[in-house]
Amino acid sequence: MRLRIWIVLGIVSLILLCVAGFEFRYAWLQSQWISDYASRLEYQLGEGPSEAIRFPEAGPFNQRLGYSLIPDFQPRLQQRGYGISQQARFSSELLDYADHGLFVPYREKTQAGLMITDARGQSIYRFTYPRFGFAAFEDIPPLLVEALLFIENRHLLDPTLEHANPAVDWPRLASASLAMVAGTLGGAGYSHGASTLATQIEKYRHSLEGRTQSPLDKLRQMTSASVRAYRGGPQTLDARRQLVLDYLNSVPLTAAPGHGEVHGFGDALWVWFAEDIEGFSASLNGERGLPAQALALRQGLSLVIAQRRPSWYLLTGRAELQELVDSHIRLLANEQRIDPRLAEAALASPLAFRNWETQPLQETIEADKAIRVTRSQLAGMLGQSIYSLDRLDMSAASSLDLALQRAVSDFLDSLADEESARQHGLLGETLLSARQAAEVSYSFTLMERTPTGNQVRVQTDTTGQPFDLNQSSKLELGSTAKLRVLTSYLEIIAELHAALTSEAGAAPARDPLSAWAVEYLRANPDSDLPTMLDAALQRRYSASPWERFPTGGGVQSFANYSKDDNQRRPTVQQALQESINLPFVRLLRDIIRYSQYQIVEDADSLLTNDRDPRRKAWLQTFADREGRVYLQRFWRRYAGMDEQQRFDRLLRQVQPIAARLSVVYRMLYPEADFERFSTFLQEHVRVPQKPERIERLYQAYRPGKYSLTDQGYIAQVHPLELWLLDYLRRHPQATFNDAVSASAVERQEVYAWLFRTRHAGARNVRIRSMLEREAFDDLHRRWQRVGYPFPHLVPSLGTALGSSGDRPSALAELMGIIINDGQRLPVRRINNLHFAADTPWETRFEPVPVEARQVLAPEVAAALRQALSAVVLDGTGRRLQGVFTTASGEPLAVGGKTGTGDNRSYTMASGGRVLSSQVLNRTATFVFFLGPNHFGTLTAFVPGADAGDFHFTSALPAQVLKSMAPVLAPYLDEPAAVLAQHQP
Repeated sequence: MRLRIWIVLGIVSLILLCVAGFEFRYAWLQSQWISDYASRLEYQLGEGPSEAIRFPEAGPFNQRLGYSLIPDFQPRLQQRGYGISQQARFSSELLDYADHGLFVPYREKTQAGLMITDARGQSIYRFTYPRFGFAAFEDIPPLLVEALLFIENRHLLDPTLEHANPAVDWPRLASASLAMVAGTLGGAGYSHGASTLATQIEKYRHSLEGRTQSPLDKLRQMTSASVRAYRGGPQTLDARRQLVLDYLNSVPLTAAPGHGEVHGFGDALWVWFAEDIEGFSASLNGERGLPAQALALRQGLSLVIAQRRPSWYLLTGRAELQELVDSHIRLLANEQRIDPRLAEAALASPLAFRNWETQPLQETIEADKAIRVTRSQLAGMLGQSIYSLDRLDMSAASSLDLALQRAVSDFLDSLADEESARQHGLLGETLLSARQAAEVSYSFTLMERTPTGNQVRVQTDTTGQPFDLNQSSKLELGSTAKLRVLTSYLEIIAELHAALTSEAGAAPARDPLSAWAVEYLRANPDSDLPTMLDAALQRRYSASPWERFPTGGGVQSFANYSKDDNQRRPTVQQALQESINLPFVRLLRDIIRYSQYQIVEDADSLLTNDRDPRRKAWLQTFADREGRVYLQRFWRRYAGMDEQQRFDRLLRQVQPIAARLSVVYRMLYPEADFERFSTFLQEHVRVPQKPERIERLYQAYRPGKYSLTDQGYIAQVHPLELWLLDYLRRHPQATFNDAVSASAVERQEVYAWLFRTRHAGARNVRIRSMLEREAFDDLHRRWQRVGYPFPHLVPSLGTALGSSGDRPSALAELMGIIINDGQRLPVRRINNLHFAADTPWETRFEPVPVEARQVLAPEVAAALRQALSAVVLDGTGRRLQGVFTTASGEPLAVGGKTGTGDNRSYTMASGGRVLSSQVLNRTATFVFFLGPNHFGTLTAFVPGADAGDFHFTSALPAQVLKSMAPVLAPYLDEPAAVLAQHQP
């Protein structure tokens, strides 16, 4: 009986061994089961955000292509007004599979990268990475396949094994396992890996850092590779051939300067050997003779072997790599895998690596402004470098019209030619001289109002630099600031009309604008808002330049461009049309006074009545703010220094007078004894001091004898600078915020002199400065509401003439608000972003519909349009009168505002006298609208000291726009719907 049991067990065991052996070799059972399971791991694209999706957490491939970054991109894009319109959904089986930490199976891309299209669907930019590769398995030279499989995976393409699992090489796995056991037991067994090409691909694509971190990670790689291999069914020969192709096109082979990461044989051949893949393939296939074939074999074997330690072999271990190549050539010849003649020639072939000095790899910098602008915008939106952006598996649709963008760019570039500049009327008085044509840069922005927002159709400049002059600059654009002042002025008139015609009745007329509004409505009680706005445009202001204006913490004077205007008293409308400066300075002064009375009731009393109880609080606020400003300045001065360095830095600005040095030393080192003090004085005072004199100084300036303010006065150093050095000596780890918190009392003490009776005038100046700053903060809020791009305004009436700076694209946005009846639409530069197409993580972002914000009353916008049209009809923009027409010959409504910026840095004497000036740049701008839907800006710009030789005015951009009419005209009639139908 016992014998029978053993016989049965033996037979069963033999059957199981045979089945296992059959299965190990032919993989019939696993191919059926795994392929059936893999067929249920599905995903499909659906509308809106997906709840059934799992993004990969790690892996170089997922990071580089952006699949694992999509959850990080989502909040950034949402902040910019984009939402998910479509996203992939996992089946329940695929969700469970991903939740177990396995790598999601799908047809992975060996080449991907950024693609950008324009508003018509035309390609703007395409980057594929890796850049070179084999298109199909049949394109791979058979010798390369033979060498790769001989070294890495010998039975991978055995045609007799229809159902083979490419993820497992059982003999190799067994050998590696035995070697590992032997090594564990102290043996000296040969150690080698068990990885197949399939598991290597899973490792370098999806495992953390491209490495096998643990046995569990190896099991994850093998399982994922098995499921991926059987996605197409039980037969795997095609999948195995694809594995060879994918491996050769994606294996990591270090990185190189000027190129970045190197993946795949195509890129590696170029980076390592300066060889293109087509030439390599032709050589290895024997099409170029035996010497070329031998060299190509050596190159191919070098890369196959180097994948284990590519950085070492490329940079340091080239000799070792060549020894390994030699040994593999002999082995291939011995195994009759290659012809002996080829082996002999390969062993004799010298392998030349790329010479980095004479053959540097240089990234091509795209000169096309459409490409530069769009890539920069995308990089900013996603928080990526340009390098990383290019390698994302992403497409984006730009709002730019590529054909128009390039036509405008070509036109502007042509103006650098003297003959072209003459032909287009750019030479002459207030324009350019012949030699200056090539030295002027132009920037141009054209936007189109559409139902989905303001679409940027052209954004270009001729600087030839990556910097975007339209969207990233801060320039003094001269009289274009008058448009912003006029906008705020009419906005205030609308506020006053609403307040004074309400049932609540009229507010007291405490400032010039309120006083005029009260008088106007008293005389015209039935006036509607458009009529009152028109009347406001007819108010007159003096153009006299001889008044001096207390503003900006001092006294300033301003001049008109033309002295002929000095005696005039034009209306606001006329001053806008002819761009007269002084009326707008005075108009801004009235706006600031209006804001001051909104901030403080009875502002005149606060400014002039020294008994007004509110003055103390305002002066305390001034002392606190001014003290913070000085404290921050001193903090920056001593940043990064230790105690001795700070003290040495302070001494360089203190005159070597005994009293001054004594007060500084006694304050900063109160614990120092007389001997140390005496040594310090003798070392730093030029005139030798007698011992009794030093003794008197030591006692006279002892700690506590003088206040902080007095100590600063004696030393001729700002008291807060002394305080900060003393504080940092006692608190070396303190932060700036710590210093601010600790200095609250000292900041008030330093300005205690302001509260003394005999300084009433100084108090008036400080309070006026504070109140003016508050009023400019209010004005800044108004300007920000209509697109002003910077965080503050210069609190000076010079802001009316452009001293606070502006940006061409922001001026264009203001013009968009004006032509859209006061509604602010979002500016669209990117219309959609499509990530990971045809993958389990496919996600499309599109702009979320946003209701337009009413930031100006429609009546104000209409009044502004009328005023801007007058600039073209009979003002500084008259060159454009009748230039733009519709296809039927009807004139387009055209309006705009010119501005010239002669930007200089001035050195002033007391009393406001100019001692010298340094030219910074010269600008001339025209912000415009063309018809009901198009608007933008055109700016001429000359940077640096050479700008002092230029005298062009805003007539230059107006003339350029006039000359550009034939380029723009065909596009101005085209409705936005025509472009919209091209959007993907």
